[in-house]
Formats: sequence, C-alpha cells, structure tokens
Amino acid sequence: MPERRRKRKIFMLHVLLLTALLFAFYFFTLGPRPWTGVDETVVEKIAGEHGRGAKKPLIDLGEGDLLLFAFLCAGAVGGFAAGYSWRMLVSEKGARNTKKSREE
Repeated sequence: MPERRRKRKIFMLHVLLLTALLFAFYFFTLGPRPWTGVDETVVEKIAGEHGRGAKKPLIDLGEGDLLLFAFLCAGAVGGFAAGYSWRMLVSEKGARNTKKSREE
C-alpha cells in the first residue's frame, strides 16, 4: 500500500508541475508585442529627435555566422592570453620567490 501512495504522490507532482509549466508558457505568450531594448526605445528616439539617424556600420558582422566566428576568435585569443598570464602568475612567480628565499 505505501508503494501505491508513493506512485500517486509522484503522479500528482508531475501533473502539478506540468500544469504550472503550461500556465507559465501561456502567460508569457500573451504579451501584446515583444519587449524592446534600450537602443530602440531610448537611444533611437533621442537620436531621431536631434536629427541623427542610424548609420550603416563600418564592419557589418550581422550577416550569417560572421559575428559568431568573430566572437569565437576573440574568445580563443582572450583565453590564450588569460591562460598564459595565469601560468606566469602562478608557476613562474612562485618559482622565483622560492629561489630568492633560498638565496637569502
């Protein structure tokens, strides 16, 4: 009998969670329009009021996967620089300090 009660509790928990998930999904899809960012609501509005419209970017990375590739390259370079610096800070600096303390 306890096994049956346990299964019933688990089933009711799943029903409750599924109902809550469906309600949350339905609630968040009721919005009249998607949320706009600060650029669209504030910056573009003020720039338009002062006669300065949007210009075409110098390097347009918005097409295709070029922006993704640029972030990949920047992450690889940044990771290499951080890893190299970490190696110098931890291992080589520690080795220098121990040599100096031995000499004294």
